[in-house]
Parts: sequence; structure tokens; C-alpha cells
Amino acid sequence: MEHPRMRRERKTVEVMIALFCRDHHHTDGELCDACRELVEYARLRLSRCPFQENKTTCGNCPVHCYKPGMREKIRAVMRYAGPRMLLRHPLLALGHLLDGRRKEPGPRRGGGTIS
Repeated sequence: MEHPRMRRERKTVEVMIALFCRDHHHTDGELCDACRELVEYARLRLSRCPFQENKTTCGNCPVHCYKPGMREKIRAVMRYAGPRMLLRHPLLALGHLLDGRRKEPGPRRGGGTIS
């Protein structure tokens, strides 16, 4: 069962990637192959996050679990989509901003490791 906090985080990333893809790759409703791959990778990394519902935003996390190439792609998406989220998806943006204020992620309930 996915925690509501993690569901919101996943939705936020998916919306940001869709916004980026639409504006940069001129797609209409469908993601391009590269952005679809990024969404799948982000979902996988979120599902394996050792902090789960106690996590901060990935940019503030002490554990960098994205491969360098994918990390650069997601950073480009965040730089572009982040400011636009305030107007287009204000509740998701607010949740992401509040999560970013967490300085240190808390321990995951039940333990866990990065795979």
C-alpha cells in the first residue's frame, strides 16, 4: 500500500515531466519516449527510497539514488517545470515546497535499504 505522501510525490514528478515534455518536445497528451523512460525511472527510484513518507525532496536528500545522466535530466525538468507548477498545479507545488523545507529525512518505518 502506497503512503499518500509518496503518491503525491509520484504525481508531482509525473506532472512536472509531462509539462516539460509538452513544452520542449511539442507532444500533445502523450509523453515522448525519453520522457516516458524518465517517468518510469523516477517511479522506480521513489518506490525504492529508503526514507519513503519521511523523505525530503530529492534535491535536499543526502542519498543521491539517481544515475548521473538521469539526475541531470530530472534537474532540467525541475528547473523548467517548478516555477510553472505554482500556476498550473498549485496544490502539488505547495506540497512540494513544504516537503523541500524538511532539512533531514527521517528514518523509514520498518527499516530498508536502497536497491
